[in-house]
Amino acid sequence: MSSAEVVLGFLEDAEPWRLRSPQFPSKVGGKPAWLSQRGLPSLPGLECEICRLPMVFLLQVYAPISGQDRSFHRTLFLFCCKTPECYTRNDSRCMKVFRNQLQRRNEFYPYDPPPEDEPPCDADEGQSVLSISGVKLCWVCGCPGNKACSRCHTVTYCGKHHQTLHWKQSHKKECCSQEGSPVTPSPLLFPETELVTEPEEEEKDVKEAEGEQEEEDGGGIITQRSVDCPALAECKVKALAESDLDEMAMHETEDSKVFQRFKKKIAPEPHQVIRYSRGGSPLWVSSQHIPSDEDIPPCTCGAKRTFEFQVMPQLLNSLSVDSTGASIDWGTAAVYTCSASCERSDQYCPEVIWKQDFSSDQHTQTERR
Repeated sequence: MSSAEVVLGFLEDAEPWRLRSPQFPSKVGGKPAWLSQRGLPSLPGLECEICRLPMVFLLQVYAPISGQDRSFHRTLFLFCCKTPECYTRNDSRCMKVFRNQLQRRNEFYPYDPPPEDEPPCDADEGQSVLSISGVKLCWVCGCPGNKACSRCHTVTYCGKHHQTLHWKQSHKKECCSQEGSPVTPSPLLFPETELVTEPEEEEKDVKEAEGEQEEEDGGGIITQRSVDCPALAECKVKALAESDLDEMAMHETEDSKVFQRFKKKIAPEPHQVIRYSRGGSPLWVSSQHIPSDEDIPPCTCGAKRTFEFQVMPQLLNSLSVDSTGASIDWGTAAVYTCSASCERSDQYCPEVIWKQDFSSDQHTQTERR
């Protein structure tokens, strides 16, 4: 893929077996379809850096690098916190991303591509132990979990928090029952859907007048959930000095240009939930909080990290996270990865995610406590 090419990702329903590890899926929600069965992220590595609760799997993108054997299989895994109050403005500590890759010849998967037919049974469904490595998984989130239920010893968890959630949800009734625990999805997980991709078409003659559809202030395409408060805004404006208003007007003009470009660019495909362009550039929603080269740290191998893909705000519509108050939220989340895609012996390598929110000039945000 050339650095200029952009591939768009869309949500599509799929049979569950197509979203399991042997199929090398790109997907949103459910439990992670781990690539390597070794070197999985640790519990501390999967904690939100704000509230310290375990994060939940958001999505994964299968992104092998052509001509690079160590990256013949390569997947990026993105996790996020489910505590709405952690989504403070332009703060990325509530999200984490990991890269994992394997050579074509490895101990976990056949050398040849997976068959297109459904396997005799969905062996990964409800999987509590990875078959080859023996790593135990949390029943709630599908991440590494060695903490077993002290009564039945058959269900494991990543920690006390998820054990308590499962106990209240259903395990209190199921524990030590002869029938065993039914395979039901945890309510903590996001709805599971396949991510299908197609190249973004070259920009053609876009309908004139960006304003015709957009003068109505966004036309409802994608704005963060918010509550307008005109009276409060009026009071604040009256209190500002004239010089402050001039400065705000200049900034608003620049911010408006960036936002209008964002809306114009996504208008042909308004349902896109990711934009993938390794070595390309993100499509920002605001002129504020755009990272400089210094803001993106190099990989621990010494190579520069470059942009690979971004999560779009449209994804929020499918996650069932709407709230009248604080809510899981972002304008866009850009993922930067090692430009060399360095070898780490099956380890899940932390990469960099940069969360950018819509500016206050684009809407009135609810204040998060």
